Amino acid sequence: MHENQKKLLDLANEKDIDSLSYREIGREVGIKNAQTVVYHLEQLRKKGLIYFDPSKKKTQAATGDSFVISELFNLPILGLANCGQALELAQQDILGYIKISPRLLPKKNDPEGLFIVKAVGRSLNKASINGKSIKDGDYVVIDSHLQPRDGDYVLSVIDGSANIKRFYHDRANKEIRLVSESTLKIPPIVLHEDDIRSNGYAINGVAVKVIRK
Repeated sequence: MHENQKKLLDLANEKDIDSLSYREIGREVGIKNAQTVVYHLEQLRKKGLIYFDPSKKKTQAATGDSFVISELFNLPILGLANCGQALELAQQDILGYIKISPRLLPKKNDPEGLFIVKAVGRSLNKASINGKSIKDGDYVVIDSHLQPRDGDYVLSVIDGSANIKRFYHDRANKEIRLVSESTLKIPPIVLHEDDIRSNGYAINGVAVKVIRK
């Protein structure tokens, strides 16, 4: 995120920016040109990081959680996830928000626990999440409240790197296998079942929907 956008987002968290002129906003954050303020505020709006809340009749700054406006779920994009060998570093900065109708999701009443990651790579181009594969650049909705079952597609973090794979628990051999489903020949990631409780490995949720880029 551009430094000016970070400053404006911080200001929107602290003050009612609707009550300020663009010049006044610029003075608050050290931006001399009012048009520069207009440009960066518009970029924040496009990303969903600031939005007009009709119930409060004011512009709000997104907090990083999911929320509902006008009956639509607004889900944060929390970073990138590799569909290959867990090479893409997990990111903590919010990349933006995507609006989606709750009618398109299994969880229709409350968006709590839902977030989005952007997929990188082609190693799940033969996957099937409600009939859709995961292509490079697609957005994947994750439900962090679900516990994975055999055959689910999961978002996991291994040594700080996020990946999306198909999850299999081989209890007889005490193995967790994270499998690619792809036209490419990509070997699985194989872990001991006790690794799921270690500091280096965590499952962050189950993939419930694919949104094409």
